Amino acid sequence: MNRLGKGLLVAALVGVVAMAFRVSWNALRDVATATGADSTAATLYPFVVDGLMALALVATLTLTGDARRFALRVLAAYTLASLVLNYVHGLVPELHDEVVDWGRLADWDPANWALVLLATSLPVGSIYFGSDLVAKVLHHRPIEHTPTTPNQDETAETYVNRSTADLGESAPAPITPAPAPVALAAGPVSLVKSTDRPPVGAVAAESTRPRRATGRVPAVARSTRPARTADELLTEAREVAADWSDRELTAEGIRRAVHTSPAKARVLRDTLRAERAAGSGEAAA
Repeated sequence: MNRLGKGLLVAALVGVVAMAFRVSWNALRDVATATGADSTAATLYPFVVDGLMALALVATLTLTGDARRFALRVLAAYTLASLVLNYVHGLVPELHDEVVDWGRLADWDPANWALVLLATSLPVGSIYFGSDLVAKVLHHRPIEHTPTTPNQDETAETYVNRSTADLGESAPAPITPAPAPVALAAGPVSLVKSTDRPPVGAVAAESTRPRRATGRVPAVARSTRPARTADELLTEAREVAADWSDRELTAEGIRRAVHTSPAKARVLRDTLRAERAAGSGEAAA
């Protein structure tokens, strides 16, 4: 709807409300006179009731949440009260001629007491509820909605879905890879390379994932046995495997017997097999 159409709609609403207030003003003035109000008070009485209705309507359009629900309750209560008093004005013809007794709005005493209580309590309620609504409107802070783009929404959702480990984990200090194991020195007989085993100097591919530092090994956990040379390992392996058969001469058996690494055990196994093969050839010759 364009601006002109909105302006005409608001103007029509104001006209209808003004005419409705004029009709209600006549009934509320007569009711106020019947409850003992003088001419000035009776003239202002309709503004107290219907005026608070207008104030509650404006507060309803401005406030949000619980404050808005409170304004709606005030609007509903005063609308119902105005409706009841207008209805009583239509049922009691004496109110139109101002000949009714003061404080008499109904023939039945309980109904009359309730109507008089309602009519006389509305001004006091207007003071209380009107002040509360104005205070709520003055202290109300509208929530500003910042427009967000689809990319911003996607970024925020991705950030929320990330795990805590991804957000807070710090990169550990780089660890220098261990040097490749030193190959055993050649013995009296040349070593025979195994075709089904990786070479002695081969090192596993370095992982790109950083490893956590384990710290220094305690002194009590370190081995007190001195490091043995290749010749010493070969001599010890010869002594241990002297009575072994060719089937028993395996890298695992040598590793357990001389307590060495798997790589060195394979070299020792190949060396001993080569020596046995060479010895068998000389015996046959």
